[in-house]
Amino acid sequence: MPEAGSGTSRNRSVDRRPEEEVIERRVPGRAQASDLLARFRGTASPTVPPQPGPTAPRAEAPVPPAHPGPSTQRPATAATPPADPGPAAPEPAVAGSAGGRGVAEVAAEIAARAARFLPGSPAAGTETDLFDAGLSSVDAVELVAVLAREIDVEVTLDDVFADARPRRIAQRWAAAAGLPTTVQEPTVQAPSVQAPTTPATAAAPLAAAPALSPHAPSADPSRVIEPVVVRGRPDEVNEDLEMILADLALADRLPFGRQADPVPPRRILLTGATGYLGSHLLLDLLRQGDAEVVCLVRAADDAAAERRLAEALASFDQPWTAEVRRRVTVLAADLRRPRLGLPDQVWEGLTREIDSIVNVAAAVDFLRGYPSLRQTNVLGPLVLAELAMTGRAKPLHHVSSVAVFNEVGIEKMGEDDPVAHIDRLFAGYDKSKWAAEAVLRRAREHGLTATFLRPGAIGGHTRTGVYNPRDLSTGLIGAFSRYRAVPAFKFMNLAPVDWISKVAAAVVFDPRAWGQNYNLTGRAETLPELVKDMKLAGMNVRVANWRDWRDDLLRRHAAEPVPELDFLIRILRSPTAMKLFEALMFGPEAGSERTERFVMRHRLPMAERYGAQAQLKAFERMAKDGVARLPSREDPPYLSFRERTKGHVGPVGQDRDTKCRMALTLSIASMYQVVRHRKIDVRGEVTCERLHPRPLKVEAGEIWVRPDEGVPLRHGSDHPLLRYRLVLVDQDGGRWWLEGWKTARANRDFWKQTRTIDVTLGREGEPASLAGVVKVPGKSYVPDQIDGIRVDPRLSSQEQRLAKTAWLAWFFVQVGMGLAEPSLRVAAELMDLRRDAIDRDKDKLQRRIRKLMIKREQTR
Repeated sequence: MPEAGSGTSRNRSVDRRPEEEVIERRVPGRAQASDLLARFRGTASPTVPPQPGPTAPRAEAPVPPAHPGPSTQRPATAATPPADPGPAAPEPAVAGSAGGRGVAEVAAEIAARAARFLPGSPAAGTETDLFDAGLSSVDAVELVAVLAREIDVEVTLDDVFADARPRRIAQRWAAAAGLPTTVQEPTVQAPSVQAPTTPATAAAPLAAAPALSPHAPSADPSRVIEPVVVRGRPDEVNEDLEMILADLALADRLPFGRQADPVPPRRILLTGATGYLGSHLLLDLLRQGDAEVVCLVRAADDAAAERRLAEALASFDQPWTAEVRRRVTVLAADLRRPRLGLPDQVWEGLTREIDSIVNVAAAVDFLRGYPSLRQTNVLGPLVLAELAMTGRAKPLHHVSSVAVFNEVGIEKMGEDDPVAHIDRLFAGYDKSKWAAEAVLRRAREHGLTATFLRPGAIGGHTRTGVYNPRDLSTGLIGAFSRYRAVPAFKFMNLAPVDWISKVAAAVVFDPRAWGQNYNLTGRAETLPELVKDMKLAGMNVRVANWRDWRDDLLRRHAAEPVPELDFLIRILRSPTAMKLFEALMFGPEAGSERTERFVMRHRLPMAERYGAQAQLKAFERMAKDGVARLPSREDPPYLSFRERTKGHVGPVGQDRDTKCRMALTLSIASMYQVVRHRKIDVRGEVTCERLHPRPLKVEAGEIWVRPDEGVPLRHGSDHPLLRYRLVLVDQDGGRWWLEGWKTARANRDFWKQTRTIDVTLGREGEPASLAGVVKVPGKSYVPDQIDGIRVDPRLSSQEQRLAKTAWLAWFFVQVGMGLAEPSLRVAAELMDLRRDAIDRDKDKLQRRIRKLMIKREQTR
């Protein structure tokens, strides 16, 4: 919690640790923001002095096209798309332009074509953000082709993603063609941050709020002028910076108040509940406390919002039961609109009834520019801050991201370390998360209790295996497994969604934790750990320079496309992504000392590496969906050994008068194969003169380890250890089958039982004609199956030893448990008549084994 006596100059009654925004630390004084802009431009653009009068707009006022309309003019429904101020003022045709068209005319044509791709084909204006209106990344690719084909407007996909307003797209087209881009900008309305009419805040009129920069809005808080573009091709860094500075100034309109009372919440407002993390957080909020949750969902009405939430929860394997519905209220709302697009009475009811706000909603797209993302990612949190500071003070828990540190060369990412320099962030998403934290830090000066929860990459659920198909880590893991190559990175800040959700929910319910920063990144994955996990799983990977890895991935995907990885490929093709990936590949491990202390205090699961075991179920689902690829028989054997047996067989029910020998090679493609499916691949030969005078080849074969766990064979006292199923082919083309069992019985010779196989044989499609017993000679068992283990030579000598040890440890544990089952069952039946007695005994044994394996791994 903040130290006493650390009040700010704006509100000395607020006790908090001094925090300064990076933008303010870099410049000598707030009023010098124009100097900062000049640094990034190289040369300052000419400005027009402000005209006298309180409402005169500034010539370069970089106004965000935010929530259209003041807060007193709300839409009838939350589903209404953001209001469009209409086309830009007509301009004369530009000489030399294609067809004599000007920017305004081209923008209108782009808007008309884009409307085809929008849900319900609404009319799109030149100031409508197409992504906010429903355009998808795939649609954007098609739109670029349509513009080139139908109206001869050549733009790149990056132009659309940078700023998806048709006017901006038209300006980029004009700049690329060497045409003038200057237009008369339309007058738009700024987002409303309306002060409540309570006595506590009546003395702080928003129009009189101090401004961050000379680009602040005019004294009329509802109307601003967007800057006129005067450069040949818009400079993205300068444009984004101007817009960010203007967005930061909007925080000064927030009312002043006091910090929230340190009382656990009873009614929580949650945004983003239909998303991946938000859906899990909703259920954890219900599990960890008895509070009710109000979920804001974008939809036409409340009923549609509830249906959308139910469908989203089901898609992430989350329950939508009667108990969940009883404690959840769903409201149709829009984070991008003033007062969330809610009617006055609903908004005012929330200001009175809600006592905590959790903001998970975000537009996550690494290709879109800051102008396209700010509506949801920056201005949305500002509206929530207004709600938190209206009426009774409420804490705001904002799910941010370690993307605020995505500066190439940054050395530390601690929870209280300075975030990146804004001018060194390249992705629009990173900039929007940085700006959201900046405006909320500014709101802290007004008294807001704001908590920042910063996940890194969010992995799959360790129990259900549910994963986010659009998370960058999903695409990377899929690419690693498919193409067996990884880029040389330092750290991957990756944690499972269930751990992140549990910790975040606990922070919400603990008033002592409010107002701080938490890096919910778990224990970072390192390159050696990832490579070792993949090799032990049977996936030998090569390590490459990340740029070489990227180029190779793009070539291989072009040759053999994998649709499930298209989103990753689009990101890697973007020039902006080059810098983004440099920051990700070479960034430091995120520090999380405060989070670790919090986890220990609340006895939550400690952060563990999201390694092979933790991501096993998610990896399986990714493989099933085509994102990743599991090891298979087509891969080189990970580990193999011989098994030779001798014995006799005869007609079923008669004497065993014929020799039968098996010379088999047992192999596994990966430890995943045996741990998850308990199957061993079999090749080799079977010699039995009653079948054919020459040896029969094993065409296909498997051995199942403890196939019927805990269930005696044929309802008797023999418990199965191994089951052999082979398909045999003789030299004349005849096809046969062989089935064999290794079994265990109480009070029998363990050594003999592990070497004896009861076999039956018959023609394909016919019942068994031969039966008998074969055994592994005692003198060949150790030389073949222990000393004779061969490991993939591409592994290092240390990895080969580790692979052999891991296999033997797993196999002998399984066999040992199988041999102990008969005795456990006898004891359970004699001493404990409960049906699950043997299962509980086996669980205890498995827990002991797991602890031993963890301890061994930690001591290496």
